Amino acid sequence: MRIISGKWRGRRITAPDGGAVRPTGDRVRESGMSVVHQILPDARVLDLCAGSGALGLEALSRGAASCDFVEQSPKVLAVLQDNLEKLGGHPAAQLHREEAVRFVERLPVGAYDVAFADPPYSAETVQQLVNCWMAVPFANVFGIEHSSSVILQALGETRRYGSTSLTFFRAPS
Repeated sequence: MRIISGKWRGRRITAPDGGAVRPTGDRVRESGMSVVHQILPDARVLDLCAGSGALGLEALSRGAASCDFVEQSPKVLAVLQDNLEKLGGHPAAQLHREEAVRFVERLPVGAYDVAFADPPYSAETVQQLVNCWMAVPFANVFGIEHSSSVILQALGETRRYGSTSLTFFRAPS
């Protein structure tokens, strides 16, 4: 996998071994970034179910001021830490070993400018994260990757890429 754009453009990052993590493909990642590109410079970003960190690292590469990476697995978090170090690090990158829903349940409204989530497709986590955001919009823009077969119980802007969909929610102004 490579960073698509920004100061780390073309730099390689590693996906964790095994089938536990499904890295966001370049086409889907580029589409997601195109939705938020105007608000990324100096943004506070949250990367939930971070895996390799591809989404948050892409945001930092494109000028985000900070990124909190949330990942439950210690092995996967170690790969994310290594990816960050390979890129030279970022002073405002924070890694949190925690379950994503538990993390966002404590957040206030507007804690982040942009939040991304790429939870396991087979888990209920997709709808739980959407429900958390609907109750307390912890980010001005929230994008979540999910199986195209999943119908979310909330209205957002959905883009479909074969078996993968990205749905974005925007907090009321």
